[in-house]
Amino acid sequence: MSQAKSLPLSHASADDLTFRRIGWRLMPLLLTCYLFAHLDRINIGFAKLQMSADLQFSDTVYGLGAGLFFIAYALFGLPSNIALERVGPRRWIALLMVTWGLMSTSMLLVESATGFYTLRFLLGVAEAGFFPGILVYLNRWFPAQRRGQMIALFAIAVPMAGVIGGPLSGSILDGFHDFMGLRGWQWMFLIEGLPVVLLGLLVWRALPDGFEQVAWLDAQQKDSLRQQMAGEERGKTITSFSGIFRDRNVWLLVAIYFAVMLAVNTIAFWMPALIHGAGIAQDRNVGLLSAIPYLAGCFFMVALGRSSDRLRERRWHLCVPLLMAASGLVLAGLFPDRVLPVMTGLLIAGMGASAALPMFWQLPPAFLSVRVQAAGIALVSSFGSIAAFLAPYLIGWMRDTTHSASLALFLLAFLIALGGLLVLRTPAALVNPR
Repeated sequence: MSQAKSLPLSHASADDLTFRRIGWRLMPLLLTCYLFAHLDRINIGFAKLQMSADLQFSDTVYGLGAGLFFIAYALFGLPSNIALERVGPRRWIALLMVTWGLMSTSMLLVESATGFYTLRFLLGVAEAGFFPGILVYLNRWFPAQRRGQMIALFAIAVPMAGVIGGPLSGSILDGFHDFMGLRGWQWMFLIEGLPVVLLGLLVWRALPDGFEQVAWLDAQQKDSLRQQMAGEERGKTITSFSGIFRDRNVWLLVAIYFAVMLAVNTIAFWMPALIHGAGIAQDRNVGLLSAIPYLAGCFFMVALGRSSDRLRERRWHLCVPLLMAASGLVLAGLFPDRVLPVMTGLLIAGMGASAALPMFWQLPPAFLSVRVQAAGIALVSSFGSIAAFLAPYLIGWMRDTTHSASLALFLLAFLIALGGLLVLRTPAALVNPR
């Protein structure tokens, strides 16, 4: 009896060793890449504090430019993931990174609204395939019961970009202002954009296309991975490309992801302005305070990922963070000119939004077979990204029209809460790991 009981334990220990090795080999590089991806996406929120004044941009112009990134993201996510399947993850992801690094750096040359719109759109084209492509990539290395922790670890780059990017961007804006003839916001785009080009070249050299190609896993480890991945395919409901468009669950996922992206991008693009509006004047202090919700989000999302894998439960682990994000935005909107309520609301909303992103991406692989995952994940990501356009534009338009962001925050909070409740419409038998 004791020997029989030791066999599963031995097998589990071997699997733990395998996935620990995979994690250490892949995650540091992927995490760093995504950190810069999100930093290059949200640094426009910090640039706004100087850029809009220098170039005479209204809040509507800023909101439209910030949001155009996601229109491009929505249009090019699916073609990009199809290209990834044909070219291979290593080459395609490297190409995307070099391109978006150059686009982000070129933001320092913006002189007009047209140039601002153009570069933001092109940045969205280049970044469109990165996040959904990496999700497909990770799904082929980690089985469902281990994905919660690993995707949370990957997605921790989102709040980390806020933790690092807030103080860094604020310091650059203050410390490099008018240095060598460039404004602080121009230095920020230069300093935060160029490293991505170098990272793209590193990806080209170092990222393996799949576990079959690596020498640091032995034959037994590879065989175990094949068996676990093959076992997951049983019971999946979407196995054809046309099925992606016909299955109601895909459109339910799109609606939920819409809410997730509303939460993430409201925080990403408007937190500095909301803190500034509460009475914090200096760019450096705005940057430091904006790091607090992101730092709390780092710890919360990792803890929630571990809890989700341990309990093998996905729905409530996504619903609760979305409701947190909604309630935090309501609090910030109720007292927009008082620092403590605004920071408390942003803290709650930031924790919820940070945790909701990786938790959501546990759901699509439960429905999508390996054959259609790249297209299905890109489709959900692309349609959901329309929300990422709506959030910055809606708040910008509301601020110009009513001279307050509160009404927009209340509307966004309602939509986010609705998305949280829609999570409970997904079938638990499918989305919870077996």
